Amino acid sequence: MRDDSTVIYLVTRARTGDQQAWNTLVERYAPLVWSICRRHQLSSADAEDVGQSVWLTLVGQLDNIRDPAALPGWLATTTARECAKTLRAARRPPTAGQELEAESAPDTQTATAEEELERAERHAALREAFASLPPCSQQLLALLIEDPPVPYAQISARLGIPVGSIGPTRRRLLAKLRQHPAITALINAEQEQGSAA
Repeated sequence: MRDDSTVIYLVTRARTGDQQAWNTLVERYAPLVWSICRRHQLSSADAEDVGQSVWLTLVGQLDNIRDPAALPGWLATTTARECAKTLRAARRPPTAGQELEAESAPDTQTATAEEELERAERHAALREAFASLPPCSQQLLALLIEDPPVPYAQISARLGIPVGSIGPTRRRLLAKLRQHPAITALINAEQEQGSAA
């Protein structure tokens, strides 16, 4: 479920030159752009080039977007087109047999733009809920999800909290995140989609 009012607000503010709104848009939808580049199996350098091209295109087209709430779809479509353009430029012209073979082969690893959008929306909702937590809670959760895992003793030493309180605090914080309006809206939307299927 999209938070259309937030997207509309950010696009409107970015159109007036609000740098913070622009930065928030980029931060919010960069995972969508990046995931589409990954889906197209671009190299890191090509993915960065595509990302830059997409954001530059958006700067030029921001005033022309009629429905700001449709920005995620616009980004997904524009990114997919840029990826295809990059892949075409890197590829040598195939022979007729090779082209037919590639077109008829099923692509089981690609996700639809809708799935990518849903993933980006979940990411944005989680980031919004996470940002609503106090900084000390954010630090604790960030340490708990590091890879490789940080031992509780190190977390205790870094944050100055007892080892025995880390687990219960983590449970309370996760419960608080689940109750955040952005997360609740996503959970409700997913349940509605599940019952409609």
